[in-house]
Amino acid sequence: MDLDIVELSRLQFAMTAMFHFLFVPLTLGLSILVAIMETVYVMTDRPIWRQMTKFWGMLFGINFVLGVATGLTMEFQFGMNWSYFSHYVGDVFGAPLAIEGLMAFFLEATFVGLFFFGWDKLSKTAHCAVAWLVAAGSNFSALWILIANGWMQHPVGARFNPDTMRMEITSFYEVLTNSVAQAKFVHTVSAGYVCASVFVLGVSAWYLLRGRHIELAKRSMTVAASFGLAASLSVVVLGDESGYDAGLNQKMKMAAIEAMWETEPAPASFTLFGIPDQEERETKYAIRIPWVMGLIGTRSLTEQIPGIDNLVDQAHQKIRSGIVAYDALMKIQADRENVPQTVRDTFRTHEDDLGHALLLLRYTDDPRMATEAQITQAANDTVPQVFPIFWGFRIMVGLGFSFILLMAFFFWRSSFCNQSYPRWALWIAVIWIPTPWIAAEMGWIVAEYGRQPWTVDGVLPTALSVSHLTIQDVALTLAGFVTFYSLLFIVEMGLMLKYIRKGPTEDVEETEDWTRRHEARMRGTGTIATPAE
Repeated sequence: MDLDIVELSRLQFAMTAMFHFLFVPLTLGLSILVAIMETVYVMTDRPIWRQMTKFWGMLFGINFVLGVATGLTMEFQFGMNWSYFSHYVGDVFGAPLAIEGLMAFFLEATFVGLFFFGWDKLSKTAHCAVAWLVAAGSNFSALWILIANGWMQHPVGARFNPDTMRMEITSFYEVLTNSVAQAKFVHTVSAGYVCASVFVLGVSAWYLLRGRHIELAKRSMTVAASFGLAASLSVVVLGDESGYDAGLNQKMKMAAIEAMWETEPAPASFTLFGIPDQEERETKYAIRIPWVMGLIGTRSLTEQIPGIDNLVDQAHQKIRSGIVAYDALMKIQADRENVPQTVRDTFRTHEDDLGHALLLLRYTDDPRMATEAQITQAANDTVPQVFPIFWGFRIMVGLGFSFILLMAFFFWRSSFCNQSYPRWALWIAVIWIPTPWIAAEMGWIVAEYGRQPWTVDGVLPTALSVSHLTIQDVALTLAGFVTFYSLLFIVEMGLMLKYIRKGPTEDVEETEDWTRRHEARMRGTGTIATPAE
């Protein structure tokens, strides 16, 4: 097994996935915010809300187009770089992706066109419905992709067929209702809502600092702060659900998040700070908070969270059981028609551990011939790199709580202080614009890096999933993707900054006329002071 191919293929997919995820959160969140703004326009008939819808909708459109361009290339990689993965689990993994394309992406793409070109063709109510259908399509798309990804994290509703050598669906309902997939979906879309809220808040703050587009900025900031506060609170709550689910179904990932080398007495403590040392199997300079990790991982004070060393010992046992399954599988493959029923029964008894035996293929062509040293090596391979997972989780969580504080402050100023904001707070809002993307990328590092060494957790090792390519082939495509994606990122940033600097350009006169008439009416009723007063 040529591990250089594995690492290059992993690097390529990681790079394309993380580039793509620069666009996804903003698309998810802006689609909802734009739909909310248009709903207010339909309800109030105030031109300023139509202007807001068009302005933020333009930024949504730029982001959406580039997100589609980066997302399409990811799916092609399953055939290019991960062909054995596609062969082995394609019957299960391909179904949600196909539904995403047919149901969600086509819905989203169709109504995006109506949204941008239907302003003068559709009634206000119909156009508002289109905006909500665009938002629904974006979120449906995320749902099906995360169902596919959730199955890789926690493979349910499928079974390995020893005759076809493939995973096959046994219950699509179980795939659909997978607890990991559902927890990931609500957590991910909530993170997207936070991302868009911080973006709208920061851009609006910049306008206020520059004294431009005041009315649009204040209203946008109010919407962003209200929506963002709810979203940031939900991210934390739903993140706790993801942590609990990992404690149930991905115990090694949970142990790596905490850098818990040995099983602690319940309830386990949470390490607020530390430097994980994987070679020494210890966390140096650890500062721990009692009980917290036990509550996150088990929601009890009596259940233990197994440590990494304990899980490695369990992996030893699963590898030995998997070797029995592998031996039975080879007998079935040798003579499928005449294989004794006892052999099939033996395979079914040990089939859940077959994936652990496949870990040995890194070190030997036949797992049945593996030495004790190779079994120990394979068991140790079940431990992911702890340092990036440990700190990725803490950066994500720390930023998550900062969003609650940011949104709560601006919600308070918007709701109870007549939309007046100190300059220092406006500058913080501007500076904080990139942080939701940092938190989102850290979340994906924890989710995906924490699954290693598995492509499908406990079923298919990453080292077996790659295509038979040369190092030159993968290196060339990697360089091509880096160049292409970097250009797209430059285009995205250039267009976004151009239109943000430019500000709203549509319905300007109509909005200004309405504002003047509205202010005149307010002065006439004595609601606001005249300049002489």
